Amino acid sequence: MLKVILSIMCINMTTKSNVNRTLMKRSLLSIGAAIALVSTTTALAAPIRRNLDDVLNQVSNMKQSEIKTEELVTEEVIAQEKVWKCTGCTPSEKFILAELQKQTNVSDRNALATILGNIKQESMFHSNICEGGARVPYHNCYSGGYGLIQWTTASRYHGLGHFCKKYGCDPSTLAGQTRYMINEVHFQAQLPYFERVGLTVRDYMRPAYRWLGWGIKGNREHYTYQYVNMMVFA
Repeated sequence: MLKVILSIMCINMTTKSNVNRTLMKRSLLSIGAAIALVSTTTALAAPIRRNLDDVLNQVSNMKQSEIKTEELVTEEVIAQEKVWKCTGCTPSEKFILAELQKQTNVSDRNALATILGNIKQESMFHSNICEGGARVPYHNCYSGGYGLIQWTTASRYHGLGHFCKKYGCDPSTLAGQTRYMINEVHFQAQLPYFERVGLTVRDYMRPAYRWLGWGIKGNREHYTYQYVNMMVFA
């Protein structure tokens, strides 16, 4: 490009006076200097852009590494979370124990054991048991209590059926009844007491009675202490 400009300038210079030649030479020098500056700037800009791209790539890689590290830390925290587990318990007992800890803030061993002990006294964890011992589906229990905690009054018994109809569960099953039990208004009313920590089994038996309103206490406390001894925090 510089050579072309020089050729044009030289041709024009042959037709001008000496003064004009002097002016043209000065212009030529200025143009040449400007072109040299642009060329130098362009040459310097290329490595600067490359260096900037390298820095940005390094920052991006660092961010991705930090994100992966944070994900690993989160996974480790989740993996290390401990809950109460019951060694020697049946699958039904383990299921309800796990659901209580997932769906509520009950965390005290004595409180959890008290709930389990009362369920065992009511039904031995048979969800399809009608009062008297008959093992029948929900709609075939015509009198007395039914299910895990022997829902007896019309409002509580029919409440189980309405709940499962609304939320798509089976009122005869362990899973459906556990959902209803935890969400039933009677249990929710006593839940703040069960969520307290550091109390004795006898302390937790008070909200348990208000929850179930049993007529015969039976072996509730005996079962509860069995669960207390079988529970481990792991």
